[in-house]
Amino acid sequence: MIRRYVMVGLLGLVFAGCGGNPYLEASLDPAKFEGKDQAWFEENWGKPSAKTSRFFGGESWIYSRIAGGETHFPFFNFSPNQCQITLDFDKDQKLDDYSYTDC
Repeated sequence: MIRRYVMVGLLGLVFAGCGGNPYLEASLDPAKFEGKDQAWFEENWGKPSAKTSRFFGGESWIYSRIAGGETHFPFFNFSPNQCQITLDFDKDQKLDDYSYTDC
């Protein structure tokens, strides 16, 4: 009986890990977001984790997300990878540039 619960739990983890990360997938397609404004990102991605002003006007928004991870032997501890996406907006609140780390 315990073996069955363990197998069902492991299968659940496998299927959960195969779902993909929409934030990571979105960050890899810059042409899709060209010309989008801050309101669009806030509506579709939610509030950013942080906002800062840029030197020549505009803002930088930072989104922190979990983008997959690794399971380590012997206790199968899950270590998530934290992904940081930075969106730079110009004075007109349009997407100017973006970058991401640890995705």
